Amino acid sequence: MDGTEAIGGQNKGPRPTELLLSGVGGCSGIDMVTILEKMRQNLTSLNVEVTGKRNDDFPKRFTDIHVHFILEGDVDPEKAGKAAQLSMEKYCSVSLSLNSNITYSYEVNGERYGEYRKLK
Repeated sequence: MDGTEAIGGQNKGPRPTELLLSGVGGCSGIDMVTILEKMRQNLTSLNVEVTGKRNDDFPKRFTDIHVHFILEGDVDPEKAGKAAQLSMEKYCSVSLSLNSNITYSYEVNGERYGEYRKLK
């Protein structure tokens, strides 16, 4: 872990804020795989893209986070949506620990589906 040179770091590692977003992606990705296995879906690939917007002023916390799940395989889009909802609204302890506006979306085999807002 490191900071920018502007704050005395050496710019040689990820920032704590980058790791926070990675934690959201990792936690929700593990949930997706586990939930879809229980639903007997044949998932062959899962990528999770996480983006965030921060305050310009201090505290420079994340105000908005978006999680996008990219699934490949023999996966029912309805079940993928249910898995995403369960992950983001019930199981992912990392995202549920944050006081941010969190949205999520998903695509199955290249077809994108709706965007949803995590319930608080």
